[in-house]
Amino acid sequence: MTEINQQTKKTPLKTGEKLLFIVAGAFVILASIAFGIMQYVMATSDKPIFEQHTHFDLSAVGEKGSAIYRHNACSECHRAMSEGTNMGNSLDGIGSRRSVAWLERFLIEPEKTYGHVTMDHGVRPKQAYYVALLPKPDIHDLAVFLSELKSDQGSSSSPVPPKGESPFIDAMVKTWAPDAWKEKYTDIRDKKPSNEGVK
Repeated sequence: MTEINQQTKKTPLKTGEKLLFIVAGAFVILASIAFGIMQYVMATSDKPIFEQHTHFDLSAVGEKGSAIYRHNACSECHRAMSEGTNMGNSLDGIGSRRSVAWLERFLIEPEKTYGHVTMDHGVRPKQAYYVALLPKPDIHDLAVFLSELKSDQGSSSSPVPPKGESPFIDAMVKTWAPDAWKEKYTDIRDKKPSNEGVK
């Protein structure tokens, strides 16, 4: 019985083990501080953290939508045309991923269109509930404005990879794509980006 009691007694940590716990604890504390600083910088920065190659050429309707966007303080949460905050999703380049119809549906019924719970868009008490209550013509103009915010091919906000050769992409295709695909499909990098197939 005394043998079992001796085995279950806690043995003190060795110097190396104590040092390991101290280093691991310091790492966790420093990582938490760095994450907090990064979140603060993202929320208050006038410039995006990561460079995005996006462009826009607004039509007359898009200009009206841009005015509606600014008037309704959408830039308090979103970034568009390189202005606004990083609190919510950046909208630069969204027109290369979503169609006018999809954007219009989202602005009216965000969670139904998106298929998931959204953070700020939806019904009261969500902060951006008022967007769905805007007049239909305003929602349409806003959707047109957003659809005209385009990504350059290969940018981080583009659905199309960079044009030309990429050692990484070429290696992945060579490794994982069946040989039959090479005859059946063309490389998307060689196609000119369009809005076809944009949801």
